[in-house]
Amino acid sequence: MKENKLLEMTHEENGLGKVEIAPEVIEVIAGIAASEVEGVAQMRGNFASGVVERLGKKNHGKGVKVDLSEDGITIDVYCVMMFGVSIPTVAQRIQDNTRQALYNMTALEINEINIHVVGIQFETKSQEIEIDQEM
Repeated sequence: MKENKLLEMTHEENGLGKVEIAPEVIEVIAGIAASEVEGVAQMRGNFASGVVERLGKKNHGKGVKVDLSEDGITIDVYCVMMFGVSIPTVAQRIQDNTRQALYNMTALEINEINIHVVGIQFETKSQEIEIDQEM
């Protein structure tokens, strides 16, 4: 099993102690920032996160993978886009929003934010039902 590292913040020495950020925190921040972008239908998760969500707990870090290495921090975002949006434009907005949110909350500089489009979501069935009821 891969060892989970903590990211130690070393900006200023003030004698009060040290600050460490777990990779899960970065995942949650990046997941929320990515899902806020207009055009993103949903974030991709695994089976376990889907079961947990059905039980009422929201998994904000789903669809995000954080890799901490000597080269820096690499983030992979797996998302489903809405039908009809410009994928390059939405992907750029996801990268910008994620980078800004992480910098504002943690002061971390991210090397790469890779966007993986894993699906397209067409109109929802609730819209189709509304159309049928009008006729």
